[in-house]
Amino acid sequence: MIANIKCMIIDDNELDRLFLFHHLKQYENIEIVASFNSAKKAIPYLEHPIDLLIIEADLKGMNGLEFRKIAHKIPACIFTSLHLEFAIDAFELDTLDFISKPLKTERFHYSIQKLFDFLKMKEKCDCFDALVGENSIKIKEGSNIFLIKITDILYLEALKDYTRIITPEKKHCILDSLGNLLHKTTFDSFIRIHKSYAVPRHLIRSKNAHEVELTHQIKLPIGRSYKENLSFFQP
Repeated sequence: MIANIKCMIIDDNELDRLFLFHHLKQYENIEIVASFNSAKKAIPYLEHPIDLLIIEADLKGMNGLEFRKIAHKIPACIFTSLHLEFAIDAFELDTLDFISKPLKTERFHYSIQKLFDFLKMKEKCDCFDALVGENSIKIKEGSNIFLIKITDILYLEALKDYTRIITPEKKHCILDSLGNLLHKTTFDSFIRIHKSYAVPRHLIRSKNAHEVELTHQIKLPIGRSYKENLSFFQP
């Protein structure tokens, strides 16, 4: 279990803050180190080490999205909001999850498990190494070496300075940014559809205004500034 996760909560609804306090207290390894009812009050606290930010997207004054842009050094961010229209813009930022309100226990615990998975993977990535070849990528994970064919990759997911490589059999993670990988000729067959995702062109099966569907019934969001990258696809 990941130890000593420091959490900051920002929400202008007192009942929602109480909900978060109650449920986070169930995790011995999560410490709530700060709680605010506005983003402006939280700005001076950004000098302190924070691992997790849970923030309402639709705050009065400085909203949650604006705060996240200046709080980009916090590794994990979970947005909450009654207004789902914030979700698209939220995922353009470094967002772990977006929970719609009213907050529900099962959905919140799912998000925390997603947090644990992310932090575990981030720790392991410090020991990972990758060598990109012409048609494959060799990944060293501890004492194990995996040779992955580029044609076997379903999609790539950005996690700050790391990239998660999704294949039908396994999820790998390497210490290299998505942007750097896409500049390598090995990944010429991939297009970036979102700040967080890149996909192989040939795996796209359908698209609409907000998402693409790949093989294996995988659905991924389309970022507003990346829509032109999909202009080649005509169903």
